Amino acid sequence: MYEHIKGFRDFYPEEMGARRSVVDTLERVARQYGFREVGTPALERTQLYVDKSGEEIIEELYSFADQGGRELALTPELTPTVARMVVAKQQALTKPIKWFSTRPFWRYEEPQQGRFREFYQTNVDSFGSSDPAADAEILAFTADALTELGLTGAEFEFRVSHRDILGGLLETFDADVDVAGAIRAVDKREKIERAAYYDLLVECGLTRSQASTFDELLSANDLSELTAFSDNERLTDAVTNLREVLAATEDFGAREYCTVSLDTARGLDYYTGTVFECFDSTGDVSRSVFGGGRYDDLIEGYGGQPTPAVGVALGHSTLSLLLERAGVWPEEAITTDYYVLQVGETRSVAAEIVQSLRTLGHTVETDVSGRSFGAQMGYADSINAQTVIIVGEQDLESDQVTIKDMQSGEQTTAPLDSFPPEQGRPTYDDYA
Repeated sequence: MYEHIKGFRDFYPEEMGARRSVVDTLERVARQYGFREVGTPALERTQLYVDKSGEEIIEELYSFADQGGRELALTPELTPTVARMVVAKQQALTKPIKWFSTRPFWRYEEPQQGRFREFYQTNVDSFGSSDPAADAEILAFTADALTELGLTGAEFEFRVSHRDILGGLLETFDADVDVAGAIRAVDKREKIERAAYYDLLVECGLTRSQASTFDELLSANDLSELTAFSDNERLTDAVTNLREVLAATEDFGAREYCTVSLDTARGLDYYTGTVFECFDSTGDVSRSVFGGGRYDDLIEGYGGQPTPAVGVALGHSTLSLLLERAGVWPEEAITTDYYVLQVGETRSVAAEIVQSLRTLGHTVETDVSGRSFGAQMGYADSINAQTVIIVGEQDLESDQVTIKDMQSGEQTTAPLDSFPPEQGRPTYDDYA
């Protein structure tokens, strides 16, 4: 007997139905915002990730040489791929370029709560606008998506920051600081012991005292405290930009979900401006539900024209944990509109009824195994059929079929020549 690979999961029909409901909601809201769906490959050249993140990224990839000797990797994230796609057709694409995609990704890492080696995300990205409204639109989309899924503002919070606020603060200190390294340390602030966190900041060039001061500034209750501490231009510009983004979220109806959280840094070096993450307000789900931000330099770094960009990735694993914790995960149950039951030699007539009901857009099953009446009724019950249409030899002699409501158990007959009607969803109540 074979077991599935560690970090990979199977989804049976009941759970897959609930997952599909969630994905459909996310994608419907994305379309309402004007984002268009794109399809992307499962494989990319390994160098695409090395150029962005360095050679060490290979240890986190499912990478290999194919039969042609090409070094390839299963895609661990979408951003490099859509950046490559933008570069390939940049001149022909109308700005802003607004794309979304739902698909699996792969990372070779230790599985833990809400994280697997194969995982699914819905990614939403906007290219071509540096206006704070573009950042706000991404946040508004995520807010609408989560509330459409049944969550309230009490269930989640958006933690919003700006990478240049961190960079500007670090530049203020009289020290030779590895800014990118220090920002990566900030991203680990809540995940490691405080002493280890300070050690990382010291390794990046701060003294212990400077590290303490820097850390205290991250807890500032008002952005004005930062500009009062330093008039560093990078810091001042970042504070202004973050305020403009937050003002735009007010206009877009998402400000109530946003909290300024300066220790929200995002670990990826390609972020250049606002960054944001969503967390379970209760803390029961420890990992972020989504993460994203602005990455204005990536397109140019991949050989394209300078193109501002901002995006978000919603992880389905952590999102499902949040929905379950909040009690709004869709019901995991199979549902079927009709089961057309055959009694005797009635397959040809039953098949016509099946096709007519399917043409009306309904989910319909019928017997394909030559089972008895009782076995067919048992199967209809197991697939949660709402209505059973019984096509029996005696019924057909009277030019009728029997309609059974599976919830009440009541049944009646309907004339064969007018069943099903040309539109609608005929049930027992229509003929009783």
